[in-house]
Amino acid sequence: MKYLLLLLPNILFAQGKLEQAMIRQGLVDIQTVDRTILVELKYSTTDNFVGKDVYDDLTRAYLQPMSAKKLAKASGFLQQKNPEFRLLVYDATRPRSAQWDLWKTLSHLPVNERGKYVSNPRNGSVHNYGCAVDLTIATKDGKPLDMGTKFDYFGELAYPEKENQWLKQGKLTRKQVENRRLLRSVMQKAGFSSLKTEWWHFNALSRAEAKKMYKIVE
Repeated sequence: MKYLLLLLPNILFAQGKLEQAMIRQGLVDIQTVDRTILVELKYSTTDNFVGKDVYDDLTRAYLQPMSAKKLAKASGFLQQKNPEFRLLVYDATRPRSAQWDLWKTLSHLPVNERGKYVSNPRNGSVHNYGCAVDLTIATKDGKPLDMGTKFDYFGELAYPEKENQWLKQGKLTRKQVENRRLLRSVMQKAGFSSLKTEWWHFNALSRAEAKKMYKIVE
């Protein structure tokens, strides 16, 4: 432990500003907990609803240790069902500074409507506490399974609660729904809760629970 504390300044020096903030608050790189989990942070690319990189040099996914352990359990459950599948993480801990960027991008929408897609930074998102993850299922080589919509799709086609309706209407295929249900089953078995409006989002704790236990990553 003493050796690690002596190394910490050098470790932080090698990381970017956002990563430093997470390490200082005790968050962990999820791939150090489970190497088989794949990571492609969408907000470190332009492939997101903002259309710009809001994470700068952050490319590793961080979570609270408790959340990371749950994610590793979900990864194990998935590979028990299909050894060729992997969890592919699109977003994990999101500093509140980045939350503000996302929130302002939707400034054309009323506040209540915006809240359906991005939590109000004033209240804090579960992502800001390091207790939420956005992800999908992929093959070993990183090819995502077909979930019927892209990550961060703003529309009812992404709503898990309406999947049966879209299946009956032919707007989602049976395979797309099966893929979503597989993701939900392994995540929920590991202790995560899902949202009614986003097939990709899972919480390790509620916002109230996270607020009691952790500080927001600014």
